[in-house]
Amino acid sequence: MKKPYIKKVDQIGPLTVWIVDGQFVRKNIDEEFTNFGQHYRFRFIPTHEFWIDEEHGLGENQFFIDHLLVEHRLMAGGMVYDKALERADAVERKERHKTELIREISKLPKKEILENIHKRLLKKYSGAVSVWVVNGELVRSLYFIDFTEGGHDQVYHFVPKNEVWLDDDLGPGERKFVLLHELHERHLMTLGWSYFKAHRSASRIEYHCRAHPAELEENLRLEAEKNR
Repeated sequence: MKKPYIKKVDQIGPLTVWIVDGQFVRKNIDEEFTNFGQHYRFRFIPTHEFWIDEEHGLGENQFFIDHLLVEHRLMAGGMVYDKALERADAVERKERHKTELIREISKLPKKEILENIHKRLLKKYSGAVSVWVVNGELVRSLYFIDFTEGGHDQVYHFVPKNEVWLDDDLGPGERKFVLLHELHERHLMTLGWSYFKAHRSASRIEYHCRAHPAELEENLRLEAEKNR
């Protein structure tokens, strides 16, 4: 099996920061890997390495590195992941709020902020529920720092009613798999399923289609119909 490494981007003392092929990692190693990770969260990552998924949107690598430095240090000292994540999120959030972009966007009315977040409507999969590719950096900086891959109105209060959002940081090869997950999960939650139960069901169908891509389009069609 090939290595997931794409390029080395930084060296911080003994820590090497690598850009990796996140799609390869999710398909072949661990489907739960998202934008970035370190050894104490994902044991398959070597102890002195940080892995950051190859970006397809705006540049957020420095925010992710700041986060990983805190998370790695605290977990290496014995702190549990949830507490380390909370501390690392606070540091990352502080750094994001220092940027001129976020300071200026934050001053806009809510409608204009949403116009900046919305990038492209995927008409093929939209109906009563609109599917948008969104500016993931703005979502993470303004609303929820752990937003990754996608989400919808049944989970996130900041997503308008009857909308599904896909992070623009997703590579084109993964977008439909994540959309399948979000549409399936959203439909089940409208039927009264809990998030965790719906998420597990959505993960099963997503990773079945990752292993059997020929079935993806038909499953997407069915899930889009259920959300109309």
